[in-house]
Amino acid sequence: MGKWLTGLTIGVIALLATAALVGACDDEGEGGGQAASPEAGASGFDPVRLYQESAASVVLVLARFETASGAGQGLGSGFVADGEGHIITNAHVVSQSGRTADSVEVVFVRDDEERQVPAEIVGADQSTDIAVLGIDTSAIDATPLPLGDSGAVVVGEPVIAIGNPLGFALSLSSGVVSGVGRNLQAPNGAVIPEGVQTDAAINQGNSGGPLIDGDGRVIGVNVQIASTTGGFTGLGFAVPVDTAAEVLRQFVEEGGVEHAYLGIQGQSLTPGLADILGLPAERGVLVAEVVPGGPADAGGLRGGDRQVLVQGIPFVVGGDIVTAIDGEPVEDMEALAVAVAEASPGDRWELTVRRDGEELRLTVTLGVRPD
Repeated sequence: MGKWLTGLTIGVIALLATAALVGACDDEGEGGGQAASPEAGASGFDPVRLYQESAASVVLVLARFETASGAGQGLGSGFVADGEGHIITNAHVVSQSGRTADSVEVVFVRDDEERQVPAEIVGADQSTDIAVLGIDTSAIDATPLPLGDSGAVVVGEPVIAIGNPLGFALSLSSGVVSGVGRNLQAPNGAVIPEGVQTDAAINQGNSGGPLIDGDGRVIGVNVQIASTTGGFTGLGFAVPVDTAAEVLRQFVEEGGVEHAYLGIQGQSLTPGLADILGLPAERGVLVAEVVPGGPADAGGLRGGDRQVLVQGIPFVVGGDIVTAIDGEPVEDMEALAVAVAEASPGDRWELTVRRDGEELRLTVTLGVRPD
């Protein structure tokens, strides 16, 4: 379904893990980092205190991959999320091209000394870009960071990011929440709804590190930047902590994560496109293809049967046009993808569709998204 899903964020989206040959990403940085902004300090926001209280729970994640051409290494960040030794990081830190790392270690800093601890991959969810690691809590004192409520995050509130940008251990940056409700794109093309946007400096190596509010609570997991240069230009994004906490719960309690699945590929319909193509709806989703045997197929949706070019862009037409879910208008493909991401397997939808000039209502039971 993510095949035609574009425009989720502006500019070039860069995932924030770093990768190199083994030995090339050895950490030479010192604990600490960028100074807090004067504006933050003037408002009572205290990055120094937050850093001192949180840094011991943030880790450097080292993922090693064995390939036919030699060994490779991924570097990112993570943080202790509960009292059972579970660490949250990004899925793209510990997996490459759908393959999980052969081994993972996490590095804690205690009294300016590095403590390297083996970790197991409990699970990596490509649809949310969240991975959960597990460590032996008898090997090191691992105090969890408190998790906040990403639904309560507001634009303008001050935040800090702690991580290992470019391999510089436990670096701090500060800023504000500059946007909420952003739709992010996961490694497998799925939509991650309700992303948190920040202007706190985020760079490669920050992936999986915490975005922390003024009360010391994690409100997001740093994951992406939007950039035209490949470097940080003031737009960083984090997976909402509510999403990360639910992935953690499912991996720990259920052994896996399930996501809803509709089973179509589609394209957004706009008034201009509808006018050019002579279609009976102004907004909605052109169903380009229906996955055989999937939920949409079982519910009776039909895909397109021919391709047309509009200003050089191919569109598949002749299929259903989805205009509403349970009576609520669907504006475009992004809105449909978000609705699927926020639903659960087994949910029943009444889809309003236009077909051959008629309006139909079809009932679809969402399935489980394939791996």
